[in-house]
Amino acid sequence: MGSLRDYQRKRDFSKTREPAANEIGTAGRRAIFVVQLHHASRRHFDFRLQVGDVLKSWAVPKGPSYDPQVKRLAVEVEDHPVSYAGFEGDIEHGYGKGHVDQFDHGVWTTPGDAETQLQKGHLRFELFGKRLKGGWHLVRSGRKERQPAWFLIKARDAFAGDVEADDLLDAKMARSTRKAAKTPAAQAAAKKSTARKKSIPRAKRLPRLRLAKAAAALHGARPAAPSDGFFKPELARLRESPPEGAQWLHEVKWDGYRILAAIAEGEVKLWSRNALPWNERLPDIVQSLESLGLHSARLDGELVALDARGHSDFNGLQQTLAGEAQLPLVYMLFDLPYLEGSDLSRVGLRERKQLLGNLLAHAPPHLAFSTHTIGNGQEAFRMATDEGLEGIISKRVDSAYHPGRGDDWLKIKRLESDEFAVVGYTPPRGSRSGFGSLLLARPDPQVKSGWIYVGRVGTGFSNEQLQRLGQTIADKGSARPTVKLAAIDPLLRDARWVRPAAVAEVYYRGIGNNNLLRQPSLKTMRTDKTPADLADSDRAGSKPATKSAGAKRRKPAAPKPADIKITHPDRVVFPDDGYTKQDIADYYASVMKWFLPGVVNRPTSVIRCPEGTAKACFFQKHLIPGLKHVGSVKLKEESGAQATYIYPLDAASVLELVQFGALEFHPWGSTVGQPELADRVVFDLDPGDDVAWPRVVAAARLMRRLLAQLGLESFLRTTGGKGLHVVVPLNPGCAWPQVKDFAHAFAATVAQAHPLEFIATAAKAQRSGRIYVDYLRNSRGATSVASYSLRARSGAPVAVPLRWSELGKLKSGHDFDIRSTPTRLARLRSDPWAGIDGVQQELGDIIGKLR
Repeated sequence: MGSLRDYQRKRDFSKTREPAANEIGTAGRRAIFVVQLHHASRRHFDFRLQVGDVLKSWAVPKGPSYDPQVKRLAVEVEDHPVSYAGFEGDIEHGYGKGHVDQFDHGVWTTPGDAETQLQKGHLRFELFGKRLKGGWHLVRSGRKERQPAWFLIKARDAFAGDVEADDLLDAKMARSTRKAAKTPAAQAAAKKSTARKKSIPRAKRLPRLRLAKAAAALHGARPAAPSDGFFKPELARLRESPPEGAQWLHEVKWDGYRILAAIAEGEVKLWSRNALPWNERLPDIVQSLESLGLHSARLDGELVALDARGHSDFNGLQQTLAGEAQLPLVYMLFDLPYLEGSDLSRVGLRERKQLLGNLLAHAPPHLAFSTHTIGNGQEAFRMATDEGLEGIISKRVDSAYHPGRGDDWLKIKRLESDEFAVVGYTPPRGSRSGFGSLLLARPDPQVKSGWIYVGRVGTGFSNEQLQRLGQTIADKGSARPTVKLAAIDPLLRDARWVRPAAVAEVYYRGIGNNNLLRQPSLKTMRTDKTPADLADSDRAGSKPATKSAGAKRRKPAAPKPADIKITHPDRVVFPDDGYTKQDIADYYASVMKWFLPGVVNRPTSVIRCPEGTAKACFFQKHLIPGLKHVGSVKLKEESGAQATYIYPLDAASVLELVQFGALEFHPWGSTVGQPELADRVVFDLDPGDDVAWPRVVAAARLMRRLLAQLGLESFLRTTGGKGLHVVVPLNPGCAWPQVKDFAHAFAATVAQAHPLEFIATAAKAQRSGRIYVDYLRNSRGATSVASYSLRARSGAPVAVPLRWSELGKLKSGHDFDIRSTPTRLARLRSDPWAGIDGVQQELGDIIGKLR
């Protein structure tokens, strides 16, 4: 998300103990903040917020103030690595010489995208530290300064008060301040921090004794000792339709993580439903519960991130917990089985919820009451469906709180339905006849007449349907799949695959891992449609609308590119050339039909330059708040954790990313439907500074000839930089480890055979006079620039596919730019890469030949 170039340039890491880069892993952790007291030539506080993989940093000379009327100058400095948050001690030489103490640290949140807010000059955020709490603002100053100047201002909330940073120094920091105090101002600050002590303002506490009496007076309440240990939650059974009658209440089914809170002697402990401790991951929720001032309690609820409409956003929740976003989290509470010495598990649910509502009447915003309606379950479910919510939870109004799954709590999920082609079947098992399940697929938008497997459906069939369909498909098909498979499924070992011949409409409960349908069940066989109807509809851009059971409203039509508003169209993005943000949008719109095939349905990293190429640019590969028209998919990273990656769906996706500042697009060599199978191998010919262009041309021709000797057809592309890409398509695709081994072996073979021309190691010191065959783009998660993508370089060059016959006319790898590329495409009669998706070739035993 940021650049450490300036940070590293200003330091000599052979002399400083400061971390050179992110030396500790940060994946899977909440976004943090840290404030450090720095006794440099001028004493100041360093205020740092994690945005992506860097700490955005400001020097605050007088430190933060809790007074909302005080505007503290905050001078923006270079980004720091996230591992800098743990740094304390002396900087002994050079830049920043002096002593560093940690003043405070914790997690932080903000509604919306942090980068976008910073770009606009006003960041609203909330801190959850030991010393700094509540809402804050960073507002860019209008003054012209050598370094960007901001103001750090406390929000008007329950924590606001007459407290300064120096009032909160502990003994260790006060000693450091006295030791470093040399100037009169520093001596005055040291004296003040010793003489004047104030505590952090606290929110108004609830009348605990009154609540305790109300709890003890409820019918069924029993005295019981408090405990901060895990307690087993009550669970709901899945039902197809909601129950009717006034004996049932209905709540929204929140799409988040179940969290149990136990308080004993004022200490809060959070647990997952599987008894895992969650305090460290949720300091914001812990602080909010502590602010209630309770001595003992047990609370049950769902941890959610809320979108702008107030709906739970599960992707946003996952991204925030993984440090990829900073959305505010809310603990949506729906039960209170214990309070202040009283076991309420035998009290009726309606009374428990009424007491819970009183408890939360003046709670901080991170604690919310899950409201309900009583009776009329069908109407409650219809409203939830119309709003696009996950469903409802129905509960008996007079029920006790029982651990485990029972019939007092029922969950009714919104069902979606869509139409899919039948592409095979599994054999029947046990007493079942005909078949076990039907195999389903959707049209592949990248391959004409191609299909992508989406799962299998084995429930919802009548006996008549089983018999009739079984007779139709029995003993037909082959063991070889006729569609793309996202992953190997052992349950498909005995499957028989057929050409798409029928259409099934299927209910399902969302999309799961590997983009497969969750809990599908047959709605009906669409005898009025053929697979060709689905394929034609998909190619026309009007994929059948996903339908919700019980819903009367249709989903809105997909946005047109014209619907994407480009804000600040006159902002200059390429300062040396004068190209604006609108020029970028116009370029991508003009080349869209050529550009889309290389990025659609591929996990794609973009390079964003929100303030132009002269300022910080950064990679973006994960979903961020605010993106509405871009696809997202959960993929495993090297660490084993899952992350949500973005990918373009259509022209609107591309222009939305341009609106967010994207200039360059770098897709994977595989699709979201088959992330483990590569369908491209890319060799980047990167010449040393002293290599003449004709040698690069000759090198590309040699690469083509050597690949042809192995039986592999290849294609050519300029990079928009110094070199060329030689691209090898794979169809039906190969596993990433095999592709990586092949690319490495081929590059090494070329370098060994022609040592004066090529090198296959990345060391720049050894590249002089030679061409580096970069094979490192051929591993899972690696990317290479897309065809027709702009490059964030002077002149706005473009990566352009070529015919091999055009190679001799090139003068450099950046011959084409934002102006000449659309002109070239307007003159072309056919695609230079025509037929690349139809090339049938794979690596097979080629690696063995190379070795």
